[in-house]
Amino acid sequence: MEFETVIGLEVHLQLNTETKIFCGCRNHQFGSEPNTHVCPVCLGLPGSLPVLNRKVLLSGIKVGLALGCEINTFVKFDRKNYYYPDLPKGYQISQFDFPIAKKGFLNIKVDDGEKRIGITRAHLEEDAGKLIHDDELNASLVDYNRTGTPLVEIVSEPDMRSAQEAYDYLTALKLTLTYLGVSDCDMEKGSLRCDANVSIRPAGQAALGTKTELKNMNSFSAVKRAIEYEVDRQTRIVISGGKVVQETLLWDEAKGTTHTMRSKEEAHDYRYFPEPDLVPFTLTDSDINAVFKELPELPYVKLFRFKKQYGLNDYDAFILISDRSIADFFEKCAVLYSDAKKIANWLNGPLMKELNGRKKSFSQLSLSSEEMTGLIRKVEEGVVSNLVGKDILTTLLDTAKSVNAIIEEQGLAQVSDDAALIRVVDEVMAANPKAIAEIKSGKTSAMGFLVGQAMKKMNGKANPKKLGEILKGRFENV
Repeated sequence: MEFETVIGLEVHLQLNTETKIFCGCRNHQFGSEPNTHVCPVCLGLPGSLPVLNRKVLLSGIKVGLALGCEINTFVKFDRKNYYYPDLPKGYQISQFDFPIAKKGFLNIKVDDGEKRIGITRAHLEEDAGKLIHDDELNASLVDYNRTGTPLVEIVSEPDMRSAQEAYDYLTALKLTLTYLGVSDCDMEKGSLRCDANVSIRPAGQAALGTKTELKNMNSFSAVKRAIEYEVDRQTRIVISGGKVVQETLLWDEAKGTTHTMRSKEEAHDYRYFPEPDLVPFTLTDSDINAVFKELPELPYVKLFRFKKQYGLNDYDAFILISDRSIADFFEKCAVLYSDAKKIANWLNGPLMKELNGRKKSFSQLSLSSEEMTGLIRKVEEGVVSNLVGKDILTTLLDTAKSVNAIIEEQGLAQVSDDAALIRVVDEVMAANPKAIAEIKSGKTSAMGFLVGQAMKKMNGKANPKKLGEILKGRFENV
């Protein structure tokens, strides 16, 4: 029997506002001393009253608009009731029947083009605290710093049919959210967390199968592996005649397996009711339009524009737009240098290699568009070779020196003097009779060997283009 996989994802996004969602405490900072950013409101002490953070509301609207959602003008909060040690009030303030946004979508790339993944809803809520399990004490400690941190929970439709599609959806969603600037989306710090609802059904069947919820996945690749494992597990259960049980599972990255956390709750288990301490209110069209005007150019709009405006291929354009700061830098460079393809080659190649090697983001580097395009010009004009240009880029990122100063101080300018190059070519030809014979017999690859030998004799400072021209001329005259 063939089975179809059905996947829906729930993404919890931690907003980067200065203060928490319902109080004036400083927003959760990763690595802070436990229980140092708390107050009576986020600790749920008797008599304390929540007040909605306006910036959180605006960020929620921004996320909804970027995902093509309808914005609910009636804003209402609800109490989601459950007991857990990291939830001091015994309930979580969330949104139930009136989420801030609903009925949106996000397009992902697939083999035959694009696929639209539906967004069911995006709602605002407060985060719970964090349990820290201490093996030495044989106890669990509670850090309430994260309690009250503002979240947007983004719930997709069950439209994904493979672990790869789930991975691609998360990648596209994270890219969109980082462009909005509402979160750093750092999974390692808990700024973005993902739960996956996974089920299988016989191919062609309309009804959904029994789903399980996967938790404790700290990277997109972990999400992909966990889904692949769960699909395989459910398939083996059904084929053997068993039934999949609806439950919440924890992913064990080290073992590559899942284990049961608890039985899966339904909405009625939480006994939702309207939050009595937060009065519902209505948004106006002008409120929503004001947020809409603040939206940046979204990544896939930018992708299309880069391809059309700069004549870039799909690969180059996609790499550039994958980091908004690099995309902006590319456009600054394009104002100063007309060959967009060459700029893209340098940014997607040598510069990206530098970033990966340094384990830094582009925003952490000090590099001006003037120096970057100046370096590209020096290479294209033959002042320095492409190889030397890459070394200059490294020095440029390590120091505050200019391209011209680096070239002058280190004597990196290429030798383009014809007399000097002719002399070296003659010496190399005399020293390599075997290569000469191969070229004469039609093996032109030996020409590159001779150019390399000439470059070596001149410590990499010869103009390789001119060397090639001189060598070619030598054999034309033979």
